[in-house]
Amino acid sequence: MSLYGVLRTGVSGMNAQSNKLGTVAENIQNASTTGYKRASTEFSSLILSSGKGAYNSGAVTTTVRYSIGDQGPITYTTSGSDLAISGNGFFVVSDKTGTPYLTRAGNFVVDGPTGNLVNAAGFQLMGYSLAGGDPSVALNSLTGLQPININSMAMQARPSTSGVFTGNLPYGADPVLPADRPPTGSTFTKKSSLVTYDNVGNEVKLDIYLTKATGNTWEVAIYDASNPAAFPASPLATPTTLTFDGTGQLSGPVRSATVPIPNGQSFTLDMTGMTHLAGDYQVTGVSNGNAPTAVKGAEFGADGTVFAVYEDGTRIAAYKIPLANVPSPDNLTARAGNVYEASIESGSIQVGFPQQGGLGSISVGALEQSNVDIGTELTAMIEAQTGYTANSKVFQTGSELLDVLMSLKR
Repeated sequence: MSLYGVLRTGVSGMNAQSNKLGTVAENIQNASTTGYKRASTEFSSLILSSGKGAYNSGAVTTTVRYSIGDQGPITYTTSGSDLAISGNGFFVVSDKTGTPYLTRAGNFVVDGPTGNLVNAAGFQLMGYSLAGGDPSVALNSLTGLQPININSMAMQARPSTSGVFTGNLPYGADPVLPADRPPTGSTFTKKSSLVTYDNVGNEVKLDIYLTKATGNTWEVAIYDASNPAAFPASPLATPTTLTFDGTGQLSGPVRSATVPIPNGQSFTLDMTGMTHLAGDYQVTGVSNGNAPTAVKGAEFGADGTVFAVYEDGTRIAAYKIPLANVPSPDNLTARAGNVYEASIESGSIQVGFPQQGGLGSISVGALEQSNVDIGTELTAMIEAQTGYTANSKVFQTGSELLDVLMSLKR
C-alpha cells in the first residue's frame, strides 16, 4: 500500500464523516420544522484492485437520503387551517411562479394580499374548484389544480331550487266544495309560507294553500306572497293533488310540486313526508338558497373538502384538496422550503383523494411534526466526530511517514 494511498484514504474518510456531520446538523436545526423528514448519510466502500504483494487502498463514498416515507408524530393545534396527513400522500403546493411541489408541511394560513392559503415556507395549497360540480381528476397529472383562494368565496347569493314541506294534514277537516276551491273560489283549509331566494338573493315568500278536496285528497296551490291579487286567481303553477291511503300515508305517485320562482329558478317542493292522520295541522318547511352574505372563514373536512362559511351560518363546498403520492417516496428530490419533486428513482406522481386508493387521511387542526429524534442525532454526531478524528490520525500518520521518506532522499 502506497503512502499516497494512505493519505487518500484518510482524506476520503474525513470527507465522508464531514458529510455525516452535515446531515446531523441539518436534522438538529430542523427538529421543530413542521413536516421535515430526517436526512441520513449512507456510506459505500470504493475498493480498488490490489495485487498479492501490495494493498491498493480504496475510499468511501456517501449518499444522502431522506426518510420521507416515515410518519412524523401528529400534534393538535388551535388553528382550523392546520392540516396533517396520517398515512401515505403529500399535499400539492406551488410556488409563486406556479411550479408544483409535494410537501407534508400543512401549517397553512390565509395570505392577506392574495387570499391564497400558504404554509410557513410560502407555498400555496392547491386544490380542485367545485364551482362547476365534482372535479375531473387525471390520476397521473396535476392538471386542473388551482390555489385555494378564500377571497374567491366572498359574498355570494344562491337561488332556491329545492325545499321540503312535511307534516300532518288533519283527517277531520271538512272537504271544500269545488266551486269554493282556488283558483275560482277563495276558501282553503290551511295555509303556510316558505321563504325562498331569487337569482340575485332577494327573498321571495311563497304562500302554500292546502285545500281538502275529498276524504283522502288535498290540493296544494303555491302563490307569490308579494302579489296580493294572485290569490285565488293565479298560482305559480297548476295545483298539485296529494292522495292518501286508509292509513294516512301518501299513496299516489305525486309527492312534490314544482313552481317557477319570480326572477329565480325552477323550485321543487318535496312533500313525501306528508301524513293524513286524526291530529292537528302541524307542518315544517325548509328550502335551499341564501341571500347575499359575506364569507367569514373556511372549514376543512377530513375528506379534503374546503367549505366557505358565511356570516349567516351557510356552509358551501368550494374546493377539494387532493393528495399525491409516488411509488418510492424516499427517492423524491428534496428542495428548499421542505418540498419535494418527483424523480426517475421515485416514480411518477399519482393523484387521488384522502382515504382512497391507499392514500392517508387528513386531520384538521393538527400538524405533522419532524420525524427527527434528537437523541439519535446526538449519538450519530459522536460517531461522526470519532470517525473524523480517527481518519485525521490516518492522514497525519501517512503525512509523517511521507516526510520520513522524502528526508531519506536528502
